[in-house]
Formats: sequence, C-alpha cells, structure tokens
Amino acid sequence: MAAYLLRRLLLVIPTLFGIIAINFVVVQFAPGGPVEQMMAELRGKGGTTMERVSGGGSEVSTPGDYRGARGLDPVLVENIKKMFGFDKPAPERFFLMLRDYLTFNFGNSFFRGQTVIRLVLDKMPVSISLGLWSTLLIYLVSIPLGISKAVRDGTRFDVVTSAAVLVGYAIPGFLFAILLIVLFAGGSFVTWFPLRGLSSQGSEHWTWPARIADYLWHIVLPTVALVVGGFASLTILTKNCFLEEIRKQYVVTARAKGATEMRILYRHVFRNAMLLIIAGFPAAFIGILFSSSLLVEIVFSLDGLGLLGFESAIRRDYPVVFGTLYMFTLLGLLMQIVGDIMYTLVDPRIDFTSSK
Repeated sequence: MAAYLLRRLLLVIPTLFGIIAINFVVVQFAPGGPVEQMMAELRGKGGTTMERVSGGGSEVSTPGDYRGARGLDPVLVENIKKMFGFDKPAPERFFLMLRDYLTFNFGNSFFRGQTVIRLVLDKMPVSISLGLWSTLLIYLVSIPLGISKAVRDGTRFDVVTSAAVLVGYAIPGFLFAILLIVLFAGGSFVTWFPLRGLSSQGSEHWTWPARIADYLWHIVLPTVALVVGGFASLTILTKNCFLEEIRKQYVVTARAKGATEMRILYRHVFRNAMLLIIAGFPAAFIGILFSSSLLVEIVFSLDGLGLLGFESAIRRDYPVVFGTLYMFTLLGLLMQIVGDIMYTLVDPRIDFTSSK
C-alpha cells in the first residue's frame, strides 16, 4: 500500500503541472486582459483610440501591444504592464508563478487589494457551509431511497422513483435554482424565502438564536437546488450496491436459516453495501463544494468561492484565478487518494497494489 500511495503522490505533480499549464496557455489567447481593462478605464472606453495630429488632418494611433493602449503615453503603458507583471515573456511568468506556488505564495489580487490566501479564507466558510448541508441532505435522501429501490426492484415504486431521479439529474442545479426563485423568492408567486445572501441586513446585532434562524432561512433554497441535482447518482449507486449484495450466497444462506428480511437487510447486507458509499464521501463533498455550487452561488449572490471565481474570471484577475485553480486541483487530487485509503480501511479485501 505504501508503494501505491507513493506512486499516486508522485503522479499528483505532473497532473497538477499539466492542468495549470493548459489553463495558462488558454488564458494567453483570451482577449481583454487586466492591462487592456486598465487602458479602457483610463480612456473611458475600450477599442482603438485615435489621435488627430495637429495641422496634418490625418489620424494616427500610438503603437503598442494592446489596442486599448493606443493614444496613451507609452511610458504609462509600460508601467501598467510592469504593475501587473506583464513586462516579462509568458514562459518566464509561468515558471515564476510555479516557483511561488511551490511555497503557496499566490500573490495579491489585481483589483481587490488582498492576498489570494486571504480572499479564499474569507469566502471559504460560505462554500463549506453550503457544501456540508447539501452533502448531508443528499446522503440522507439518497441512501434510504436507494435501499427502498433495491428492495422493491422492478415494482411500480422503483419505476416512478427512477423517473423522478432521472428528471432531477437532467435539470441543471442553476436552472432549478432559478425556478425556486420564481416560485418561492418573489419571482412571480410567493415570497417565502430571501432572494440573496446568507443573512439579513442588520442581523449582526441580533441574538444568536435569531441569527441561526435567519441563516437557516437563507440557506434553504440554495441547498435544495444542489440536493435536487446531486442525489441522483448516489441513489443509483446505493441501489446497485444493495442489489449486488442481496443476490450473494450469504443472503441465501441467512434466509435458509430463518432470518427475517429486515435482519438480513440491516444486519448483513447494509454493512457490506455501504462500504463503497462511505468511502466515496470525501470525493462527493469536494465535487459539491468546488463545482456544483459555483452557479448556485452566482444565482443566489452567495459570497463564496464560486462567486469569487466567477468574478475573478470576468475581471481577468489572474492571481485569484490561478491561485484558486491550483489549490482546488491539489485538494481534489489529494481527496482522490484519501478516497482510495478509505476504500482499503472499510474493506480490507481491496488491494490496489495488485493492479500494476
């Protein structure tokens, strides 16, 4: 097992390097970088700015690498490039970035005046809160539903719930979030829940019970939006795991000895079928935390990591974009290794070292 873990840890390095390198190359071709945006702000508009040469009657543009820089002092343009670190060639910037990332030095945001680490730590509680509630409810809904579907395999209940699961899986979380807003947050029908944020204005002065109730009131719709889109795969996994165990020989033997179906299901089958589901919890939580919640945070204006990443990508805040990408990719890769360790802990029969 130690050799397997060592190989997996060593594989993290080229995987992380490849992901960062591909995204860095893509960004180089993306228009409207931070320098161009600064030029547009200084000129009052984007695009080409023409200057009329006095007495000549012709229009010329100041040469430069950026269209938005035309008509501005070249010295000012060079200073702005240096301020954003674009005075160096792209390969040099890439390897300098990797050198800093090895020590978890992600630099400062271009536009927020804070370090990337501080921004992530400030936004992390919102995303973790949303991810924990969503993951908890997904497991609470999916496991009993999956067990019921396995026990009643092929019945009308199984067919109807399968249709509901497929509908939930087919609807993207952000579309369901918009539907919830229309129905329950004052869109067109009732206003039972708030539209945005995780707290009401002035709630910091309320008592703790009132603040907790206010937080739970705000978290309902975002959590439901994530649960509806996320419980389908876990429900099907639970059903398949239980079906596989129910059909094994030890279940037939237990029935022959006179054990009741409930005893067989929860005393024997449950313990074995839940191994893969429990071991997959770290990866499931990371998936909800860093991917599924992104658009939901945007729809409900939740000041979390998803909204931070979206706004940073729009504004071309590259230190935040690449810093968060590096951290989340590294965390995701490590969680996959943790998941493998969980598999071996809950089921000693699994041996990853045998597959070389």
